[in-house]
Amino acid sequence: MPKKIKVSELAHRFQMEVVTGEEGLKRLISVADLYRPGLEMAGYFAYHPKERVQLLGKTELSFFEQLLPDQKRERMKLLCDDATPCIIVTRGLDVPNELIEVAGEKNLPVLRSSTGTTTLLSSRITGFLESKLAPTTTIHGVLVDVYGVGMLITGTSGIGKSETALELVKRGHRLIADDAVEISQTADNTLYGTAPDLIKHLLEIRGVGIINVMTLFGAGAIRNEKKITLIIRLETWQEDKQYDRLGLDEETTKIIDTDLPLVTIPVRPGRNLAVILEVAAMNYRLKRMGYNAALQFTNKLTESISEEHDDYE
Repeated sequence: MPKKIKVSELAHRFQMEVVTGEEGLKRLISVADLYRPGLEMAGYFAYHPKERVQLLGKTELSFFEQLLPDQKRERMKLLCDDATPCIIVTRGLDVPNELIEVAGEKNLPVLRSSTGTTTLLSSRITGFLESKLAPTTTIHGVLVDVYGVGMLITGTSGIGKSETALELVKRGHRLIADDAVEISQTADNTLYGTAPDLIKHLLEIRGVGIINVMTLFGAGAIRNEKKITLIIRLETWQEDKQYDRLGLDEETTKIIDTDLPLVTIPVRPGRNLAVILEVAAMNYRLKRMGYNAALQFTNKLTESISEEHDDYE
């Protein structure tokens, strides 16, 4: 179900004055995009996105003041649609009487902001709405920051995710979330992970119990949020399974609507998972910079086989 927030939350967050329509503060905002109705002030409502928050700045209101009285009321009647969450007047400008009257009749909230320019306010509100309305999900796993790579460690319960995260923290890396990772997707299909407030900075180690990573290792051992770029799946080693030994097979997995690279690490006694995950993070960074060791090796091998074949002929 798409997320929504109340107009009252937006008004409180940006400390905006409620000029009229207080009864409509329970209206819901469902889209992060804003709209400045410039063409609508000129009378063109054919493609008016009425479901968006409407922003009236200096440009729109200065044009509006040039209209005839009948035109002013007609434009405001069309602008104050039942589907519109609210109308925001920026720069602390005077709110037209026609807008106050029509919006009051429809219980449409009209807010006034004195914060900066219209462009600046628009940018801040858009960022706020994107974070609040972003699609979210919760995944069982551990999220760590390893050499700047947001690494989501997944696997069955008891496979060693938390123990591996503890070893990574001891080696200077940072913990974001253990056990439950709350993931949100931004408009550009970027995923960010954080921990639920109840278990923030906590790590569960079987046999020891729950530990507070920030208390034990300091503030440098934790982060509140991190962009997720790599998925590590830990699984029990299976003797009859063929694992990728070169690294040419690049798997992906989808979280919400975003595909992320997936690395499957088989687990068995004697394997140092923390070191392996450090290498996986560094190898991922190298690939992003254009260097692929596995591909380079196979190319050299192919060239060597080709040269031997030519010599034989």
